[in-house]
Amino acid sequence: MNKDRFYKFILSSSVVVLIALVAVILVLLVENSLMSIKEFSYTMFTKNEWDPVQKSFLLISMPFALFLALFLGEYNTSGYIHNFVKSCVELLAGIPSLIYGFWGLFIFVPMIRDAQMYFGVIPYGVGLLTATLILAIMITPYSASLAQEVIRLVPRDLKEASYALGATRLETIRRIIIPYALSGLFAGVLLSLGRALGETMAVTMVIGNSNFIPKDLFSPANTMSSIIANEFTEATDPLHLSALIEIALILFVTTSVINLLGKYIIKKMVIK
Repeated sequence: MNKDRFYKFILSSSVVVLIALVAVILVLLVENSLMSIKEFSYTMFTKNEWDPVQKSFLLISMPFALFLALFLGEYNTSGYIHNFVKSCVELLAGIPSLIYGFWGLFIFVPMIRDAQMYFGVIPYGVGLLTATLILAIMITPYSASLAQEVIRLVPRDLKEASYALGATRLETIRRIIIPYALSGLFAGVLLSLGRALGETMAVTMVIGNSNFIPKDLFSPANTMSSIIANEFTEATDPLHLSALIEIALILFVTTSVINLLGKYIIKKMVIK
């Protein structure tokens, strides 16, 4: 076997292993959640309770990201400021979610609690609003990077033609760049949403971990990933464990569909 064939064999094997890994994960999730699926069927999505004792189970950056993307992709496409801001965005995107969680817990939560006391709201501090804001901060660098790449795909001829007709930079952005890149920006939103849906640690630390449907944005709540993180190690009942794995299956399918849809839209835009 020569080097080219060996290299091709390694590449092909890597692809096969990757596909097999995804398939095994999916099969194991389905297999281990069958008990819950048979017991509750679609009521997993319709009930408003999660009560392992009684065997009854329950199942929100883009503006800042767009402004950052326009700044990097149109207003400052090179130079010291561009490199500095881009480095900051990449650094923020690489910070582990646990760090965001600690920051939110020790700095952001007291700020939210003070604001709740000022407006006469029960001062939980933790809750749906806090988790939403933390998630928005976390995915902004990721969204900005995607949006910047999409904006750079807008043909230069279109922008120069707009300027030649007397349009200002703002008018060019509103009437040329945004409409042309709209499908790609939407795909970036989907990819960011898929990433946010799977976030676990930061959300678990600041959402309050309450197994009730929140009455408002200030109430403690739970997400699919936080429920799994909180209860999996203590799930001794087979049906409880199966329900948690079914939640993991739902999360896996949802994020996979959103990511595939987002990548498909971006691919169609590149071809266009």
